[in-house]
Amino acid sequence: MSYSSIILLLIFSLLLSITPTMAGKPFRARAVILPVTKDPSTNQYISTIFQRTPLKPVKLTIDIGGKALWVACDKPEYVSATYRPALCHSPQCKLAKSTSCGNCWDGPRPGCNNDTCSNVVYNTVEKSGQIGELATDAFAIRSTDGSNLGRVTRVPNLLFSCGSLFLGEKLANGVKGILGFGRTETSLPSLLSNSLGIAKKFAICLSSSKGVLFLGTGPYVMLPGITISNLLTYTPILTNPISTVYPVIKDFPDHSWPSMEYFIGLNSIKINGKTLKLNKKGNGGTKISTVEPYTVLQTSIYNAVTKAFTKAISRVPKVDPVAPFGMCYKASSLGSTRLGPGVPLVEFVLQNNVTWTFFGANSMVYVNNSDVVCLGFVDGGKKVRTSIVIGGHQLEDNLLEFDVGRLRVGFSSSLLGRRTTCGNFNFTSRA
Repeated sequence: MSYSSIILLLIFSLLLSITPTMAGKPFRARAVILPVTKDPSTNQYISTIFQRTPLKPVKLTIDIGGKALWVACDKPEYVSATYRPALCHSPQCKLAKSTSCGNCWDGPRPGCNNDTCSNVVYNTVEKSGQIGELATDAFAIRSTDGSNLGRVTRVPNLLFSCGSLFLGEKLANGVKGILGFGRTETSLPSLLSNSLGIAKKFAICLSSSKGVLFLGTGPYVMLPGITISNLLTYTPILTNPISTVYPVIKDFPDHSWPSMEYFIGLNSIKINGKTLKLNKKGNGGTKISTVEPYTVLQTSIYNAVTKAFTKAISRVPKVDPVAPFGMCYKASSLGSTRLGPGVPLVEFVLQNNVTWTFFGANSMVYVNNSDVVCLGFVDGGKKVRTSIVIGGHQLEDNLLEFDVGRLRVGFSSSLLGRRTTCGNFNFTSRA
């Protein structure tokens, strides 16, 4: 049985064991937690929520910059006794900043009701969108003390958007929507902060197989008892005044509201300790993304990085590149360390003069189960909306804390140097 199946079975069995009296008791958690897995065929990071009545596990792709929680409501996929559409001009519509009301002639059913408000639902993986119905439904999640699983806590009416499976064509197999963590009032951190009274922040720790997502106050503890929250270095969260989410007409950026994604200030890039001369272009500096599998660089930045990396490793022969990468090597010629292939350091010097260091495990990518390893940065083209997008591979085995209330991002750098990984949260015991 796979790791994700074991975790789902554990959580679901505990949810089913809750009596009505227990479920009705108020329970105030300081933090809640979700397991994360990586889908190898799409490189998407997946989590599973429990929603509806009766509760049902729903797999969703994680987008830390996503606007909201959206779930496919196609019939007969969505069945729930506690589904409630958000009526026109209701508080839920105002929270979602929805100004459109509509009718639906194929209902009533989840996703299709009269006199309800709607909003644009984005699939940021496919870079497309559609109109969806706002609604609420029951939601359950496990609490945590930072080291172990705690009690189940419930939200009777969590706000979400009803989309369609048609919008999810490029999502991983079995995924029914997107779990958004962006800087909006409809993202999961905001909704749970309002519903449960937890801090408006989250921490994500990804790996090539399994990981963990904390919402609320730390600490964040990995086996064997290593408190990662003590290792974090912080840099400010910046606001891009231009939205970088692709609208339905994707060639035209939306200037009507600022970006909901997480941007940080990048002062310089160093390769092997030497600072690069960069010609940064684009509509907004540097953002962090779980949707892009690898870090994407505007062409002039990509050229500067690859040129410096090639020079620093000039004695190692290259091999034919493997898409989407441009620089590949024979892995055995590089050697290996506890922190990955033995290659020069890639350092991002950030605002507040703090440095985020990428060792070989995050800068290099093994391909096709072969002896080929490639520099894990991708050329995004000359005309880009965002000059630098730090992608999922570079985040793996780094814990990142997004403190929305204090507008800062904390990062640990590689946990491999601390003799632990993002897969080492203790999901098998209870607090």
